Amino acid sequence: MHSLGELAKALNRPMVYLTGLQARFELPVFSAAGYSEAYLAFLKGIVHLRTLNLSEEALRDLWRLEKKLLQLLHLDSAGSPTWFLDACGQTTHMRRGLLLTNHDLGVEIHTRMLQPGLNFTAGVPELFAGREMGEDAQRVLSEYLKLHGRIRTEANTELPSLRSTLAWAKRLK
Repeated sequence: MHSLGELAKALNRPMVYLTGLQARFELPVFSAAGYSEAYLAFLKGIVHLRTLNLSEEALRDLWRLEKKLLQLLHLDSAGSPTWFLDACGQTTHMRRGLLLTNHDLGVEIHTRMLQPGLNFTAGVPELFAGREMGEDAQRVLSEYLKLHGRIRTEANTELPSLRSTLAWAKRLK
């Protein structure tokens, strides 16, 4: 477990930057050493993607879609205050995981396949089905994949410049 100061040091960012991320991404805030490795891994992902010149707005949109998809799959009933972050940092089945939360969907997400009605909990059924209330996991996944594809394209476009910058920065040693 980490403190906010330790997170800031590990990410090489000021604490005020991290508190801003927490507010803008609506992340839980803990006192003392209340931040898990998964929480740190999530923030690392955001910092890395921002380093690739991706807009924070696009990342927040992706974050909202991931959380919505996870809610539609009933992963929000795990009981943890950081249920949406708990898979961050895992390194298995990376192609099956969502970009920010790294939750494993069981299939490569680029296949656009998702088992309808997939429910990771055995809770009390709702009065109306999610689809009847305007929620559809396939629709959310489709929106997610469009934005994820745009983010991947933008990141790949930035990679040559980043490589060039890293090569140039070696002169500063």
